[in-house]
Amino acid sequence: MSADTTLKKTPLFAEHERLGARIIEFGGWAMPVQYTGIIEEHQAVRERAGLFDVSHMGEILISGPRALELVNYLITNDAARLAVNQVLYTPMCNEQGGIIDDLLVYRLDTETYLLVVNAANTDKDWRWVEEQAARFSGVEIKNTSTEMAQLALQGPLAQDILGELTASEVSQLKFFWAVRDVEVAGVPCLISRTGYTGEDGFELYCPAERAVELWRALLAAGEPRGLVPVGLGARDTLRFEACLPLYGNELDETTDPLAARLGYFVRFDKGDFIGRQALLKVKEEGPTKCLVGFELIDRGIPRHGYAIYDAQGEQRLGVVTSGAPSPTLGKPLGLGYVPPAYAKVGTELTIQIRNRKLRARTVRLPFYKRK
Repeated sequence: MSADTTLKKTPLFAEHERLGARIIEFGGWAMPVQYTGIIEEHQAVRERAGLFDVSHMGEILISGPRALELVNYLITNDAARLAVNQVLYTPMCNEQGGIIDDLLVYRLDTETYLLVVNAANTDKDWRWVEEQAARFSGVEIKNTSTEMAQLALQGPLAQDILGELTASEVSQLKFFWAVRDVEVAGVPCLISRTGYTGEDGFELYCPAERAVELWRALLAAGEPRGLVPVGLGARDTLRFEACLPLYGNELDETTDPLAARLGYFVRFDKGDFIGRQALLKVKEEGPTKCLVGFELIDRGIPRHGYAIYDAQGEQRLGVVTSGAPSPTLGKPLGLGYVPPAYAKVGTELTIQIRNRKLRARTVRLPFYKRK
């Protein structure tokens, strides 16, 4: 992909070109899909560490005396449970209970919250937040996406590598917590410990103009420990093995959180929120579809969009939302939606792969969980 493309670019685009990455279009962005190879990069994150450019993600600041009230109206989870510097995962739904996006909420101080949203949804989410914020006086919202860069350092050696570059005690940082106003290699950062790979890891938010400096410092510090830059290809296979949903695949505005196995992140007892009544009905009546994981019995590779049938291959049940050969587990796996009657572990299914119908079996989720 040429450098003069009209696609949006992160502050690290020139670094990806310098490192020989293969660039693709993703959600309107020119992003690296791989550097040396998807499997090699995948294994580096599972065994050592990988560095991702996720600066294409969107960031929306919500502040003011009624900030919490607005945030809790927007999301299904309960931001009132957050202490300052704590992080929350949550769906954000429409009135029908469909998922507009899944996102992270950071409580930065008593009246300030940061929403980190999916790159392809940033503009849509901003319009949605802006529309809802009009009902809440005394709330300020700001789209800070272009001002911030975000790097993700993931893998079992991530803590050791990051610890070399900051005086902050990152070893003491708990899962889904953050620390603000710290320096990493002299670059001011917000550091959180969440991750989208199934491994331990950190997110580093810094001013966009300092992103290259931070990227190079992390790669240099991590090189002796086998740290490598990682593209979107391995990011996808890593999150897929850990069964972390991808918006546009497992999640969309026609899918509710209960069907997507995200019911834990819906807090009906917190008060009103957008989609609450629709989701209460789903809870009462049960979802019409359910996300399942499966492995192929026959030889083949399931892919996004392939049809799922019953064991006899006669009744179409749904479609594969994600599928790939698992680099870690060494077998082809898939995710998809089926009616609840077919969701029990061990149920046999049929996957239509081109002109062949191959046998599959539902399995327990997640496919991979770190020890």
